[in-house]
Amino acid sequence: MSTPQPSATAARSTRRQARPGPVHRILRIVLALIASLIAFLAAAIVCGAWIPTIPKAGVIGPVLGGQYPFHIALFALVGLGLGVLAWRSGLVRWGRTLTALTAVSAAFALAIAAVQYATASKEDTRISFSEIFTQIAYPGTVPDASPIYVMRDGEKLKADLYLPDTAQTGSGKVPGIVLAHAGGFHTFDKSDLRGTARWLADHGVAAIAIDYRLARPDRPTWDKAPQDLVTALRWTEDHADRYGIDPDRISLGGMSAGGTLALDVAWGLRNGTLMATDGRTPKPPDSAVGFYPGTDVTDMWQRDVAGSREAAELFTGGTPQQHPDRYRAVSPTTHVTAGLQPTLLVVGDRDRSATPLTIEGLADALRAKGVDTTVKKLPFAEHAFDDAYGSLTSQTSRQILLDFLTR
Repeated sequence: MSTPQPSATAARSTRRQARPGPVHRILRIVLALIASLIAFLAAAIVCGAWIPTIPKAGVIGPVLGGQYPFHIALFALVGLGLGVLAWRSGLVRWGRTLTALTAVSAAFALAIAAVQYATASKEDTRISFSEIFTQIAYPGTVPDASPIYVMRDGEKLKADLYLPDTAQTGSGKVPGIVLAHAGGFHTFDKSDLRGTARWLADHGVAAIAIDYRLARPDRPTWDKAPQDLVTALRWTEDHADRYGIDPDRISLGGMSAGGTLALDVAWGLRNGTLMATDGRTPKPPDSAVGFYPGTDVTDMWQRDVAGSREAAELFTGGTPQQHPDRYRAVSPTTHVTAGLQPTLLVVGDRDRSATPLTIEGLADALRAKGVDTTVKKLPFAEHAFDDAYGSLTSQTSRQILLDFLTR
């Protein structure tokens, strides 16, 4: 007796039920396209962070992957989830590919975080994981006071004071640091330093974040901005007792262009090549700090990375061929001599502007002169790595700075 076969009508009905409808097909394709976009972006960022020589991806990768590895990992995991949904909805090959790509991206992003965490642990940094996710830019803190420290060219140059409780109550003298902001000598202001400055104050160091005259096309400031830092140091000395600052433990530091200025002024005051032009010359600072500083302004002009040529020309008023003396005068490499104060240099190992090579070269020149020099290189970190206040590199760099100022 033969087994009955299903009718042709029943077979066609079964195929119609198995085949997804048009709405379902559109939705799964949209899902897969979104997952593809996430997979592409995550992979590009992670690849650029690990291999900075990759065009374009090597620029954005260290910025995003280096400052936000946990966020990139979560982003990739979202893509992984969408890839799995696309896979299970019937787009098997496409879904499998997306799942594998996003899984690998998430793993390599977490590997960046692991390397950075290891560095933080080595520097005895107490990492706040809540800040990693909540403080992705500058914190909304305000200074304790913002007095005018000098009037120059009709400008009121102010100093934002961030003071420890002991300094404000007069219960003890604390170390202090005058900080100059980044910005290629012609942009930004002292408020960019509020996160680092407040954190230092919370940990017992008075931080004085200053404005200085910024370069314009009609006003180069190669000889003006350094004098502003000299005046800010003198002002800090003169007001040290009022704010509970130890006048013998005042340091000078800065970030990027501010770091260049800080090194120039600190070393110039120590070796006697720089004097105040409008009154008493302050004591040389107790130490010098440069976070990703430009070490040679001529080199900045020649390499022209991220607008460094424009910055150099605005600052000096022309090219190295037009003003060789000015370029030498504002380059920290010019001021390396024996007898300089202890110096801290901090740089990201992915920095394209203040490259690790130039920072190490400056450090080698200082050590050859017997100068106590500390260099710290932060993994997977680009220029201005401390912009993301809560990032692992930013938290680590603050601990490095604190340890240097209080050792």
